[in-house]
Amino acid sequence: MKKLAKLAMIGVGNMSGAVLTRLLESPAAPDEPVRVTTRSEASAARYEHNSRVRAQALESNPAANREACRDASVVLLGVKPQQLPDLLAELSDRIAPGTVVISVAAGVETRAIESRLAGGVRVVRAMPNTPATVGLGVTGIAGGASADAEALEITRTLFAAVGEVVEVPESQIPAIGAISGSGPGHVFLLVEQMIDAAMHYGFDRETATRMVVQTFEGSIALLRNEPETEVATHRRRVMSPKGTTEQSIAVLQDANLTELFAAAFAANVRRSNELAEQLR
Repeated sequence: MKKLAKLAMIGVGNMSGAVLTRLLESPAAPDEPVRVTTRSEASAARYEHNSRVRAQALESNPAANREACRDASVVLLGVKPQQLPDLLAELSDRIAPGTVVISVAAGVETRAIESRLAGGVRVVRAMPNTPATVGLGVTGIAGGASADAEALEITRTLFAAVGEVVEVPESQIPAIGAISGSGPGHVFLLVEQMIDAAMHYGFDRETATRMVVQTFEGSIALLRNEPETEVATHRRRVMSPKGTTEQSIAVLQDANLTELFAAAFAANVRRSNELAEQLR
């Protein structure tokens, strides 16, 4: 695996921090220390004993972002969408043509970033999810008009450190956000509902939680163990004709989950597109 060149990570929170931690454990880790900026001194202090990271806090050094980007080959922008326009204005004369700029800001299109930076900067959009913090993430990536194959490969290498990487056209990034980006929230909601249902039958919360979490983990393990088998086939294996599972599944199917999930994802994508309109 090819090593990454000089890397700057601007605005390192939980997600970017997970990427950094796992990247440093991988063969792709840069030879030079990764330049990191955080909002507070407390956050920067997490890296003070790590010689492979050079962290600065905006709280004590307002020029930290500009200093981190100087001569960087790859810049990961980890700030919130609303903060991105001001950040790009601050860094526009510090990010040189040829630099790969990767944004994880939801709803911000690559063209909005490209328009605020020098010509020749290669912009890639990435949509990771929170399981990246345990190395089981899914990250959708899409190159902007300025991004070439090398820029996409660099981005893939960076996020492969925290899980699976899926390359898509940028038009599909909002859908990636709905399915995998927001997906953990949907899964957690299902877990919550199953825990509540178990407690209705007299189980205490701790026992109910252990039962439901283990059921999810075991079910996913079965899917991973037989990747060639359709998910519906696994479901049918649990459903004996006229059995108990068939009865509960019938209730769920009567609720028209297909339309419900389609409507939920549509609402998610719609909000992503609204954010894009605001930040163009």
